[in-house]
Amino acid sequence: MTTELRRLRNYINGEFRDAADGRTIDVVNPATGEVFATSPLSGQTDVDAAMDAAAAAFPAWRDTTPAERQKVLLKIADAFEERAEDLIAAEVENTGKPLALTASEEIPPMVDQIRFFAGAARMLEGRSAGEYMEGLTSIVRREPVGVCAQVAPWNYPMMMAVWKFAPALAAGNTVVLKPSDTTPASTVLMAEIIGSIVPKGVFNVICGDRDTGRAMVEHPTPAMASITGSVRAGMQVAESAAKDVKRVHLELGGKAPVVVFEDTDIAKAVEDISAAGFFNAGQDCTAATRVLVHASIHDDFVTQLAKAAADTKTGQPDEEDVFFGPLNNANQLKQVAGFIDRLPAHAKVETGGHQVGDKGYFYAPTVVSGLKQDDEIIQNEVFGPVITVQSFRDEEQALEYANGVEFALASSVWTKDHGRAMRMSKSLDFGCVWINTHIPLVAEMPHGGFKKSGYGKDLSAYGFDDYTRIKHVMTSLG
Repeated sequence: MTTELRRLRNYINGEFRDAADGRTIDVVNPATGEVFATSPLSGQTDVDAAMDAAAAAFPAWRDTTPAERQKVLLKIADAFEERAEDLIAAEVENTGKPLALTASEEIPPMVDQIRFFAGAARMLEGRSAGEYMEGLTSIVRREPVGVCAQVAPWNYPMMMAVWKFAPALAAGNTVVLKPSDTTPASTVLMAEIIGSIVPKGVFNVICGDRDTGRAMVEHPTPAMASITGSVRAGMQVAESAAKDVKRVHLELGGKAPVVVFEDTDIAKAVEDISAAGFFNAGQDCTAATRVLVHASIHDDFVTQLAKAAADTKTGQPDEEDVFFGPLNNANQLKQVAGFIDRLPAHAKVETGGHQVGDKGYFYAPTVVSGLKQDDEIIQNEVFGPVITVQSFRDEEQALEYANGVEFALASSVWTKDHGRAMRMSKSLDFGCVWINTHIPLVAEMPHGGFKKSGYGKDLSAYGFDDYTRIKHVMTSLG
């Protein structure tokens, strides 16, 4: 007996459509390794249609009042709460994530973030008007940038979609959003929900592969391109956008250092760091996967961390006490396993280091010690449930190791010494520094990095600002 595959469709100008040429992509549930749906493989015709729809809808949406846009976003937040079970089911089938954690750790912050940007919609003020030249008054206007081409990743399909569309819509822009080719289901469901609330053309979703995303970025209509993804993808977006001087917003890779000093409560640090390293199978740009530990507590820390990892459970979404699910796809499983297979002789796998089961893309929680700063696994993003541990002798060396990578998204410092924590937070070259914690995010605070982690901010008023442009208006008093 053959189970009929679900048929996902693009959402363009208020209606669901197949790709114009009928091409599709198989969508795989990573917890089973089985195809559960098909989605459109959108081409230039589909991209043109979505961009035309967004451009046509832009003038009217731009001219709505902030209060009207706030009401719309609040309705979207309420609708997401009402459809939470449907969104969770779609996300779990997309990603294989644990049901309980998806419900508790994703839906509430998503809804809160939409409501935050609903409030931000009413904060489009400029600086005060004034006479900076005799007889002339200057006014500053904050305006939406226009049509936004947005590409979301596969690690948090729902939440990253929210981070993209919520500030864009709040500021008065229209959106063409592309989910990852491996995780389109929850985004297509979002289109159904949002489409029942916003005017047609304001929010559009097109599915496809990297060529679809490239066509979106290279299209002449969008004023801004926003992507969460790999460094390579970000570089390609920036290069493509430069040809017609589009605005670019890039949230790319990470390699977060977790600096643990000798005065730390080891048991508490191990508990929190292992959770922040293995959550979502380590598929998080901010994951606590590169731990630097003071030499005096290194061995004890490694022993306790290895035990915590061994006690961490991966498995099917509905299994009890499962902390993380599978890697997202077969290629990602191959990539993570490759890092372990290529470890140098001086490295030691303390626990894990192997695939789990013969169904789906599960990988064991892994701890690797004995590493050197120039090792591949230290310098490059693994994006899997693998925590590395290095030893340092003093504050200076800790900073050298922490900053000695090409990424600069997030970091954390673990110490009871307030002065040391402040010195480290000043010198760590990362967009976020947590102290005695790692990974909490709030809608009011910015998320974004430096160096090869990209530029632009998600969340917060800073993220909202990224979706606006500044206009100076000067008028004669004569």
